[in-house]
Parts: sequence; structure tokens; C-alpha cells
Amino acid sequence: MDTPPHQGMTEAELHGVLDALRSAEALKQTLRNSRTSSGRVESTAEHTWRLCLMAMLLAPDLPDIDLGRLLRILVVHDLGEAIGGDIPAPDQTPQADKAARERADLASLLAPLPPDRLAGILALWDEYETGSSPEGRVAKGLDKLETILQHNQGTNPPGFDYAFNLGYGRPHTDAHPVLSQIRTVLDAETAARAEGGRGWPGEGSGRGSAAPPVPHPRGA
Repeated sequence: MDTPPHQGMTEAELHGVLDALRSAEALKQTLRNSRTSSGRVESTAEHTWRLCLMAMLLAPDLPDIDLGRLLRILVVHDLGEAIGGDIPAPDQTPQADKAARERADLASLLAPLPPDRLAGILALWDEYETGSSPEGRVAKGLDKLETILQHNQGTNPPGFDYAFNLGYGRPHTDAHPVLSQIRTVLDAETAARAEGGRGWPGEGSGRGSAAPPVPHPRGA
């Protein structure tokens, strides 16, 4: 049986999608506590971008993972922070309602979407939060790895707590052999930086020249 041609969006649905995109723009202005190699504070949108790039570059080594689904999860996993903001990892405390608030923020941000599209995005977020699929579990592990990678590469203030990263998110980065392999390399870089030695391979090579560090709270 032939698939009926797609009829396109109604005018109301189109305006709903555009309104949701306008709301999502706030993620570009939502700041994390990580610093770039120039010393600038990164945004959550920038973190999400490199996280998606990581997934693409590692895809050949993740043949058991649906890349399209993984990317969709990564794109939306922090989108609710456009409302609630980012909480640095060391400042996070176990709270039963934290996940519920983040989910509610995401639903509020994307409320203009047609109901079926909003439901699909919330389902992807649930998959990430609960780790109910291989893609959800790999997404969470990659999220931790990108944060550690940025901490090692960033121009951080004196006294930055690199040692915190040695235990950060380990259950999630142990969820797949490829993630564990990357973690081993990043842990060595982290230990070197914690000891005041040479960190990531590009440090001191002229790549990503560093601006004077600006103090900031430790965390993601």
C-alpha cells in the first residue's frame, strides 16, 4: 500500500514550531561553568554542539548504537536549561524533584509545538534521564566525557578542582567499552593537570591560545 503524500503543516503548527525555535534560542545565552581554551565561559548550546560532534566522530566505533536516535537525544538533553539554567556538578545534590523540574522546563519551553512533536521530544529526554535504551546510556556517558574534555582543555583559574573529575560520572562512562577507552585517556590528562603538569596534547603548542584565567566556581 502506497504511503499517502505528506500534507505539510497547518499554519498554526508552523507558527508553533517557529515559536519553539525562538524559545530555544535562549540556550545560546545559557552559560555553564566550563571555560574554553581562550578563557571564555561556554554556553550550554556550545557544549551540546561538541557533544553531537563527538557522537558523529565515534559512530564507526558504536555499530550497536542508532546514531540518528543518539543525536536526537543529545540535541534535547539539556534544552530545559534554557529556563532553569545549568547547575555545576559539584553543586548538585540528590533531589527527588530535580528531574521533574527539568522535564517541566523542557515542556514549558517547547509548549508551542504540536502535541505529537512535543511528546516525541519528551520521550527522548526520558530516555536520556532513565537510561532506558543503549542510546540513552551512551548519551549520558558522552555528556560526562565532553565535560571532562572541556575542563582539561579550558583555561581555568588557579585552584581549579581537576581531582573532582577523576570520579565524575564514572558509572555512565563505564557503560560502553568505547566510552571507557576515552575515559582512560582523559583521566591521564586530568591527573596531569591536577599535578600541575602538561595536560591535553595541544597545551602549550600555540593552538587555542589562552587568555588570562578568570575565577569561576568549579563544575560542569
